[in-house]
Amino acid sequence: MSQRYAGGVLSVGRDGINSPVTTVEYLCVAGGGSGGNSLAGGGGAGGLLTATGYAVTVGSAITITVGAGGASSSSGTSGNVGTNSVFGSITATGGGGGGTDGQDGTAGGSGGGGGSRIHTGGAGTSGQGFAGGTAPNDYLSGGGGGAGSVGGTAVIASKLAGIGGAGLVSSISGSPIQYAAGGGGAAYTGYLGIGGTANAGNGGQSVGSVSADQFRATSAVANTGSGGGGGGWDTANRNGSGAGGSGIVILRYPSYFAPATSTTGGPEMYIAGAWRVYKFLQSGTITF
Repeated sequence: MSQRYAGGVLSVGRDGINSPVTTVEYLCVAGGGSGGNSLAGGGGAGGLLTATGYAVTVGSAITITVGAGGASSSSGTSGNVGTNSVFGSITATGGGGGGTDGQDGTAGGSGGGGGSRIHTGGAGTSGQGFAGGTAPNDYLSGGGGGAGSVGGTAVIASKLAGIGGAGLVSSISGSPIQYAAGGGGAAYTGYLGIGGTANAGNGGQSVGSVSADQFRATSAVANTGSGGGGGGWDTANRNGSGAGGSGIVILRYPSYFAPATSTTGGPEMYIAGAWRVYKFLQSGTITF
């Protein structure tokens, strides 16, 4: 016996309507790193892992950890790394912090950008993200790495700090969203580096004796895993770095399967087209 559903033919029975699901698709993004403070590189994005066919055991709770973004760093220090995100046996690595003036970026899911005075970006984690960009001289810093590309190296000819590495677009939530982009690097006499996407932080721009809030580094958007912007420098000490964005874990499977029997952590639960979606913005558990 069979039944037509959402354009496909489904068997009614063990794998039929309202049966417990045994495999799911997941997106697991770690917290992004913060930018460094004072002529500093952008924060690296949190590691991003996604796949279909992840086996789940019916009746067994699966632990989900949503990693925090790296906090804004204090004066003259490198950025803080993001926290890992975990779904069952899957671990995405927190993003690396951007290097402050005179220091390399930190390794992570994606690496933080190098600080000014010819410093390199931190390494990324294979299969999760890319390295941060390089700072080629005293006045420009590198962009943080993203899940989709290496962080930008500062361009001396155009006095442009490194832009953040691109993230990756996923439609697992029902809409295409770019996650895990790198933060932009800071500039002293040139132009700030922008984040790898709109939800990543922009670098700071130093303006000598003129100080204004619009020249500060900006933070990444929460639950995107993107990196924060690298802090600039000015006489009012408005050189604070941008914080990294927290991570996210999203699960989905065909909606004809039964819903989870229990969850903790308050995930968003909804139907998107033919899919049943669970979006965890904070840590919790799920049992199918």
